[in-house]
Amino acid sequence: MIKPHDIIVIGAALNGLAAALALGGRHVKRPLDVVVVDLKDPRAFSTNAFDGRASAITAAARRMFESLGIWETVAHHAQPMAEIIVTDSAVPGGARPVLLQFDADDMKGGPSSHMIENRFLYGAMLEAAQTSPHIRFCVGQAVEHYHFGPGLAAVTLADGTTLKASLIVAADGRNSPAREAAGIKLVGWPYDQMGLVATVEHELPHNGRAEEHFTPSGPFAILPLPGNRSSLVWSERTEAAQRMLALPMDEFGQELKLRFGDHLGEVKLISGRHGYPLAMYLAETFTGPRLALVGDAAHVLHPLAGLGFNLGLRDVAALADCIHDAAALGLDIGSEAVLDRYTQWRRFDTVATGAMMDGMNRLFANTNPVLTLLRRAGLLAVNRMGGMKSMFVSEAAGISGNLPRLLRGEKV
Repeated sequence: MIKPHDIIVIGAALNGLAAALALGGRHVKRPLDVVVVDLKDPRAFSTNAFDGRASAITAAARRMFESLGIWETVAHHAQPMAEIIVTDSAVPGGARPVLLQFDADDMKGGPSSHMIENRFLYGAMLEAAQTSPHIRFCVGQAVEHYHFGPGLAAVTLADGTTLKASLIVAADGRNSPAREAAGIKLVGWPYDQMGLVATVEHELPHNGRAEEHFTPSGPFAILPLPGNRSSLVWSERTEAAQRMLALPMDEFGQELKLRFGDHLGEVKLISGRHGYPLAMYLAETFTGPRLALVGDAAHVLHPLAGLGFNLGLRDVAALADCIHDAAALGLDIGSEAVLDRYTQWRRFDTVATGAMMDGMNRLFANTNPVLTLLRRAGLLAVNRMGGMKSMFVSEAAGISGNLPRLLRGEKV
């Protein structure tokens, strides 16, 4: 007889570990029995060579990591964003006038976000999960078969091992095999863009300033890291991006410097370079029988506002509320009622955010002179309206709306 678990989490990357910790971590009031399944060794995700990315952690996400006992471990690796500027580079002469600016006066509740390299965040989360007596890992084996009820859910691994649970949480990425096995379709489209990611060192201090430069080929973001370093998220047309990725590293560095500018002095590439196809996809439903989708398995958005990982954390926090509330009442945590509550909580927010990111990307990529004039006038108007700017900061910090307990900094 196979003893069932409470939860099977598919995927041991950032969103999968967040789900495991929110459901079975040491800082959870009534931890559930969680098993995390992944074909890859999770330790590979904590190296900078894995993907070289850094994440903007919103104020609400920081509260969540504080509640889960993670933030104190990584805080010294985090760089607060003291200032955010937005420019529109599609102007005569190529100048970059600042159209929208958020500084300390607009962030009275503290920084709206912190930048942290994924390797540090992932390493802390992995250690916390590995030391929880309620979380175990089953890695190195592909999932060969999924079963979604009507009783328990189950997965069969390549070596014949069968795991059963009340609920499967799919955190297995944009090409989610779990979502596909459940027959859940995607709605959306690819962009003719790739996201290029790299880390640079510069001569002058950034003073915590994040920069978002909108160009006709896509946004070019300079995001501050501790020390005189910045993470770059650079969107280019697919053909141009592939051409640049094929350049020798010194030539790629020269292309990068042309876009970076000289306002921070001499700039030097200090990492590898990585490229990712950009798209917007939403799952038609975030749940199925005994299945909940989180993170990229549920939604893939344009990274221009750095919300992708934070949206995944919102999924995890909402799902944790739904599951822990049901467990406290002795209810079936994988029931349709519990999953319906999760869908209703997350669906509208995700669709609205996706539509906003898609609209902004299309608006700023448009070179029509009338639209260029209108968007510049609109941003300048917002910049003069303190109340409107405060609303934008609250949205960017993730502290508005109906927040789950973890995002309020409370225990679950």
